[in-house]
Amino acid sequence: MNQPRAVVIGAGIGGLTAAVALHLRGWAVTVLERAAALEPVGAGIALAPNAQRALDVIGVGDAVRAMSAWQGEGGLRTPSGRWLSRTTPDAAAERFGGPVVVAHRADLVGLLAALLPAGAVRTGTPAEVAGPGGDGRPATARATGGGGRSGRRGGEGVREYTADLVVAADGIHSAARQVLFPGHPAPRYAGFTAWRFVVPAPERPFSPHETWGPGSVWGTVPLHDGRVYAYATATVPAGERSPDGERAELLRRFGDWHHPVPDLLAVVRPGGVLRGDVYRAATAPPAYHQGRTALLGDAAHAMTPNLGQGGCQAIEDAVVLAHHAGPGTAGAAGLERRLAAYTRDRLPRTMEVVRRSGRIGRLTTWSSPPARALRTAAFTALDRLGPRLALRSLDGIADWEPPCAAYAAGPRGTRGGGGAAAP
Repeated sequence: MNQPRAVVIGAGIGGLTAAVALHLRGWAVTVLERAAALEPVGAGIALAPNAQRALDVIGVGDAVRAMSAWQGEGGLRTPSGRWLSRTTPDAAAERFGGPVVVAHRADLVGLLAALLPAGAVRTGTPAEVAGPGGDGRPATARATGGGGRSGRRGGEGVREYTADLVVAADGIHSAARQVLFPGHPAPRYAGFTAWRFVVPAPERPFSPHETWGPGSVWGTVPLHDGRVYAYATATVPAGERSPDGERAELLRRFGDWHHPVPDLLAVVRPGGVLRGDVYRAATAPPAYHQGRTALLGDAAHAMTPNLGQGGCQAIEDAVVLAHHAGPGTAGAAGLERRLAAYTRDRLPRTMEVVRRSGRIGRLTTWSSPPARALRTAAFTALDRLGPRLALRSLDGIADWEPPCAAYAAGPRGTRGGGGAAAP
């Protein structure tokens, strides 16, 4: 039997995880990436225990756990520095089987890319779904630039890849989603934009925190390599950019907030701040697949960052998709039926996370004094009931378990290790 072939459009976290999971199941995998190189933006990614257990399936969960840097208490604050709610990594570990780990995206991309065969990732190669396949027909992806050895040429500078499975992990503004479901509503602007940057840690110590102000949020989290990941959001019209640079914009909005915010803004380079508007799925697509093409991550279920689950849900998607796609020995027979099982598993869960994250996102946009006073009172009352109660927003999310065995499976929260078994 010929080895089945998969083409993954997009080399983000979800796309690379899917490529690795399929490769380890015996699929021949090609990843087509628009960017000229796998050089992730300078930002962090929150990996909750659900994502760590999914990464156990491909043998890198323990490597991610080793990146944990949060020690002691952290929690929610006001711009003046007053604590509203506190929690600890131990509380999360007790409730969900492990702490939330914040890693640099470059570190995670490096772990994933190292598990793929040489030449599997083809950068500088924008791609789109040319045909979803189905009814016995393979799926096709059309790419420009980059080149490749499979498929046939469809014109000068254009290459068409034929595959048993195409995985569309092409992001929030997914072209693949529109090919599969023409006219389906695109993700809508969530009402706020986000800034992110990574800098060396300040000299004075600080506790990890998220701080809520009038229509705005600031977060500061340590990374395992001694640097700090900072992020912020603010309620502004879509598409805005600061004429004098995003660092200057952050200084205007957050420069007088509590330590360590001013110290971090003092050392970030003017061009070192990333800005991007936040979008969320307007409504669920009819399915997460059509024919032999599957949607994954933001292409299927864009969500706000307020639960830290965007990347986590993409990682979950990837291992569940590989589980249903089956081992390479299964070939393409019955693949469409197996992709329908992927939709049944993932669509209800991910859209619930979209809704729950969106509700918290709307809370962050409150700016009137009465609304903020009500919000502060609610958080203060929550803290009096204990830090574990504050973790309830992740109940049913961070405690998820993958449908397939992890490598070197052990007690919950201690899995991983990179064994040799198939996922």
